[in-house]
Amino acid sequence: MSESEPKRPAPNVDRDNAFYWEAAAKGELHILACRPCGALHHPPVPMCPDCLATDMEPRRMSGRGTVYSWIKPVYPPLPMFDEGLVVALVDLEEGPRVITNLLDTPFDAIHQGMAVEVDFEPTQGGHKIPVFRPRA
Repeated sequence: MSESEPKRPAPNVDRDNAFYWEAAAKGELHILACRPCGALHHPPVPMCPDCLATDMEPRRMSGRGTVYSWIKPVYPPLPMFDEGLVVALVDLEEGPRVITNLLDTPFDAIHQGMAVEVDFEPTQGGHKIPVFRPRA
């Protein structure tokens, strides 16, 4: 790994989530939607758990949401992430909840319901991953 390459590992891309990573590379957040019932599901699944349909399509999200829960992993140290990593559950405005990283926020300033918006951080292999930052 070169010094200029990000430390964050590349995602595991497969046929069920390729749409997600392709959208992230373009700076967009897409979530899988069931065409028959309209339910949104994340992480991506090949069959809707609500109506059992297999007719699914990616749908672009606004990228806005609120913090539901958060944690700061301490042990073991994760050398591929900067110290102070915050893992958060974010409720998107459109409904689904995503697990992500919350950046640019002191841990003691995070609170439930905090308004956040998506941003994208580079990973190894030239990918980008959705992360969230406080909304201005």
